[in-house]
Amino acid sequence: MQNNPSYSSVLNASIHNTRFSTPTTPKPFAIITPLKTSHVQSTIYFSKNHGFQLRIRSGGHDLNDSSYVSQDPFVILDLVNFREIEVDTMSEVTWVESGATLGAGGHLSGGGYGILVHKYGLSADHIIGAKLIDVDGRILNRKSMGEDLFWAIRGGGGNTFGIVLARKINLVGKKTVEASFKAMFLAGVDELIPLIQHKFPELGLAKENCTEMSWIESVLHFGELPIQPVDILLNRNVPRSSLKAKTDFVKEPIPETGIEGFMSMFLEEEAAETGIEGFMSMFPEEEADIAITMIVASGGKMDEIPENKIPFPNRAGNLFVAMLNEEDGGTSISWIRRLYSYMVGYVSKSPREAYYNYKDLDLGTNNVNGYINYEQANVWGLKYFKNNFKRLVQIKTMVDPMHFFRNEQSVPPLWSP
Repeated sequence: MQNNPSYSSVLNASIHNTRFSTPTTPKPFAIITPLKTSHVQSTIYFSKNHGFQLRIRSGGHDLNDSSYVSQDPFVILDLVNFREIEVDTMSEVTWVESGATLGAGGHLSGGGYGILVHKYGLSADHIIGAKLIDVDGRILNRKSMGEDLFWAIRGGGGNTFGIVLARKINLVGKKTVEASFKAMFLAGVDELIPLIQHKFPELGLAKENCTEMSWIESVLHFGELPIQPVDILLNRNVPRSSLKAKTDFVKEPIPETGIEGFMSMFLEEEAAETGIEGFMSMFPEEEADIAITMIVASGGKMDEIPENKIPFPNRAGNLFVAMLNEEDGGTSISWIRRLYSYMVGYVSKSPREAYYNYKDLDLGTNNVNGYINYEQANVWGLKYFKNNFKRLVQIKTMVDPMHFFRNEQSVPPLWSP
């Protein structure tokens, strides 16, 4: 609770977006860090009986604070202690609890789009089991929850259908063809090379592949800070960002004129600090606002999986992401919204699709008091889930008709209390 000495440290431990970490940001009545399943059940009962909205936090990486902020009186259920990972190498499956870093719970609940989708599909495509606590506090597995609910929790969004404590995931059978190898040897290179050539000749290690340094310098190297002075290790503050993102799916090649117009926006005076100059100023000591755009190639395995296998439907096209780290809170966000408007002619249409794990509240939200009608939610629901949204609403109506589990863009029931 707020009078507990550890309240602030626990609250801030998993807040990664500084846009929602200000003196005026609403704070929870209490933060629960359960150690076992019964603690989760008790938190559900407490929140329902005392009229608190419940926010479930896994890694706290939600770009729009959905896991740790609410305009209603609320309680945070922080799954930081549910972080166990069990790997069965014989059957090639793993059980992953939702608090395992980095943010496994949120990543999987939104589909799990990553750079290997072309080869393996989405992370959620490989989920074959789950442990869930429903709105009535019941402990459900895949069999007891039924295939409809199991379908919904593999990409239909977090804090919507229940609290998923763990997921059973099929490990990919194909082994990695190439791997980078980085290691530290506490001696000189002349001693290392003969040892590696004898013990690990397949690596083909040569003297020019090695860099000699002090042990403390190696700490910087493994921390991806190779050119920084060692004094930086005295800084105990974890760097955080102030983020805003927009997403699209590109279905056709963008013409050269479109690319030119897109690039010119990075050179505008209003966007200078968030564009090219911002990128170049990553390298001096002072941090700067930065805008990043990226296109993640799809196809491959994604083309083999139908849109309705799980709630995530965006199998065709490449994911386009525009993200900025801004500090001014106004100019930069205005710029990224204009970039989004500019891209309208080059991305998916009817609906203009978006990726749920980069939630964009500009598309529409549930009302503060939780009331929302289907037509209102349909505006943003179709962008994230296309035709799967209707099925998600039907499942939500069956498992949580009073809309207890909710956030700004959680799937609502067909009717809302």
